[in-house]
Amino acid sequence: MASNSRPLPRFISIGEALTDMIRVGDNNWVSKVGGATWNVARVVEKFGVPSAFAGAISSDVFGDALWTASKESGLDLRFMQRLDKSPLLAVVHETHPPRYFFVGDDSADLHFDPNTLPNGWQQQAQWAHFGGISLTRQPLAGKLLDLAAELKAAGVKISYDPNFRVLMDERYDTTLRRMSELADVIKVSDEDLAGLFRSDDIAASLATLRSWNSHAVILCTQGAAGASLHVGKRAWHCAPPAMEMVDSVGAGDASMGGLLFSLMQYPARDWPAHLRFAVCAGTGACLAAGASPPTLKLVEDLYLV
Repeated sequence: MASNSRPLPRFISIGEALTDMIRVGDNNWVSKVGGATWNVARVVEKFGVPSAFAGAISSDVFGDALWTASKESGLDLRFMQRLDKSPLLAVVHETHPPRYFFVGDDSADLHFDPNTLPNGWQQQAQWAHFGGISLTRQPLAGKLLDLAAELKAAGVKISYDPNFRVLMDERYDTTLRRMSELADVIKVSDEDLAGLFRSDDIAASLATLRSWNSHAVILCTQGAAGASLHVGKRAWHCAPPAMEMVDSVGAGDASMGGLLFSLMQYPARDWPAHLRFAVCAGTGACLAAGASPPTLKLVEDLYLV
């Protein structure tokens, strides 16, 4: 367990940690620890901001792997709850293009209890991040929506990355709008916008998102084309540094983490500088295989390229 003498974290990412079961060949499978909100917590912690992932995981071998990876990442383990429930699995049965489904009826993540988090954590927190499939799965989704509203009212900054998955059909529309209205920062990709709004008109979908919350900062990632940042009526675009990429797994989560780190650590930066740091963080994640958070030094070196 984490030491109770450790200061409470400034950044908390709240949602799901899961296991990706990836089919390799005809009859072989490989497991990888993952989860959108969990990945963002690891990125921000790797950059040097005391961070935690708040969520529930199983007590079996899959939970062991997530717990060990969280400990190795330096996350505050007081925010992770281990329960005698089944694990949440993402079964990726095809990779090109990705085809997947989730297995997690009555799984541990659904039983996360915010009331058992360390005393005083909300007073210490500066940012709380939400997103991923945790906001599609009841009763967890309802708990997280209430918690996001509570934190917002208490003055904690809220970030939100819906991270579109096939579960997010018309039933997700109310949650999408509510979280967008609460968020200080929203991150989406072109693919997210197409899926969430069920439209190929990306510009119109982005305009709708912006209309819901004119005060939110919106980071829109565009793969190899880089990203754009939208603040009020202004927008900036940044192309990524030219690098030999390994894969893009975890790039979006790294971009989100990079932007939040830049906002927390360098509040005097202008918006183009925040955007460039976010793009460089995403690029850094592409230089290693899998969802591997880049080091701060790597991102800072890319920033100066």
